[in-house]
Formats: sequence, C-alpha cells, structure tokens
Amino acid sequence: MSTETALSRATAQVATPKAAQYLQTLCKHFGHRRPVAFDRTAGEIAFDGGTCRLAAEGETLILVVEATNPAARERLQEVLASHLLRFAFKEPMTVSWTAA
Repeated sequence: MSTETALSRATAQVATPKAAQYLQTLCKHFGHRRPVAFDRTAGEIAFDGGTCRLAAEGETLILVVEATNPAARERLQEVLASHLLRFAFKEPMTVSWTAA
C-alpha cells in the first residue's frame, strides 16, 4: 500500500513583460522566511503545507501551487496572487487559477 498523499494542485499563467523580474522578486521576498531556490527563469518556494513552482517563459509567469489539501492550496493561491499584484501595482494584471 502506498503512503503517498495526493496533492491539491492549481496553475496560473500571468501575462506580463516582466515575468522573470516578478519571479525573482517573489522568490527573494519569500526567501527571507522560507526555503527558496531560483534562477532567472525558474524558482521554487517551500511553504508550510505546500510549495509553489514558478517559471518565466517569455512574457508569461507560470505559477504552480501544490498543497496537502484544497484549503491549504487556496490559501497559497491567495498569498501568491496578493503579493504578485502588490509588486506589480503599476501594471494591470490578472491572476486566474485553474485547479488540476
């Protein structure tokens, strides 16, 4: 019998010409309190109860959240979206999540 637990997952693709900049900004911000690994085009942030993987592909910032349950996933989605929108306050932006 497997001891693996199914993770609750959601993805957001955010159109922005500053995808790489926002990826690095988010990782540096959360890196003050959370384990983080990143470079210019990819990153990962470890949170209590889940992780966020980030990728900058051209003018698209991709966020993938995986959490131990849907409530934790939704909370991580809110945290990441609110921080991203705060950092990008000069740029009109929408963060729409798709649960997987």
